[in-house]
Amino acid sequence: MAGDALLPYLRDLTEHVIRISELADNVRDLLTSLLELQVAKEANRLNDTVRTLTAWAAILVVPTLIASIYGMNFELMPELRWRFGYGFALALMVGSSVALWVSFKRRGWL
Repeated sequence: MAGDALLPYLRDLTEHVIRISELADNVRDLLTSLLELQVAKEANRLNDTVRTLTAWAAILVVPTLIASIYGMNFELMPELRWRFGYGFALALMVGSSVALWVSFKRRGWL
């Protein structure tokens, strides 16, 4: 019977196909892991960028708040009639911005 003579060859061929299939699965798993690693790396970089932008936004909010309060047309604010009121407002803006910058720099956000 001719089929019985081919049986060892067919078994060998089956083993090769199984081995190649397992190798393809291993390569697919490795590529999936590498893709997930790259996505995680990009997400981490994005988080760093967002953290830095948030820190700069916080630094810019304080002087904006102070300037907006002093820019209102109030008449009864005591520091408006003060000789050093304008300089005090500017010093307060610069001082608070520098303090926030130093704080964020120490935390590694900038």
